[in-house]
Amino acid sequence: MPVPTSALPLSEPPLDCPLCPRLAGFRHVCQAEFPTWWNAPVPSFGDPEAWLGIIGLAPGKHGANRTGRPFTGDFAGPLLFETLDKYGLSDGKFNAKIDDGVKLKGAIIINAVKCLPPENKPTPGEVRTCRPFLEKAVGMLPKARVYIALGQIAHQSAVKALGGRLPKCKFGHMNEHRMPSGTILIDSYHCSRYNQNTGRLTREMFEAVFERALQMSETNRP
Repeated sequence: MPVPTSALPLSEPPLDCPLCPRLAGFRHVCQAEFPTWWNAPVPSFGDPEAWLGIIGLAPGKHGANRTGRPFTGDFAGPLLFETLDKYGLSDGKFNAKIDDGVKLKGAIIINAVKCLPPENKPTPGEVRTCRPFLEKAVGMLPKARVYIALGQIAHQSAVKALGGRLPKCKFGHMNEHRMPSGTILIDSYHCSRYNQNTGRLTREMFEAVFERALQMSETNRP
């Protein structure tokens, strides 16, 4: 399998990051069970000159934890990458493989939690422990004017990483928040299997978030 590379290599934790003992222990279990998988902190993927930052939750076991690229190999990936393609934010055809040749242009994907959590549920402490890596990544994106948070946990971490205050930034699909730096954060329900299958998030709802991000990028230029 090709080795994943980061769009922001100086923002990444080490591959054997020990900071969250539960996640490190689960990583070791996966390494033993699936030795050919990535099984390590998943690096940011996309354009380091991005105007749009997409903050995800954490790697999925059979998705990014397997392939090493965010939203690649799991149920959530096709909707996200098809939406990026529709709005001119990617080149190449997404084929759920790290070597499918897809490249992002003007956008970057960063997870709030870098390592696979059991049952896709990081603890508040794990989210907090991983936040410095998100903060470092955000600090390395000087052209980012708009961010999209996928789900409530990503929203909470993004608000804090961007210098905002949670009491003033309530999560809700299509909610918008102006951060102290002047950047805009737009909330979206996560494009998870559960949300798509239950109809909580439709393709039209998801695309509306990106349409709004494009509008805000034009009105939020320096």
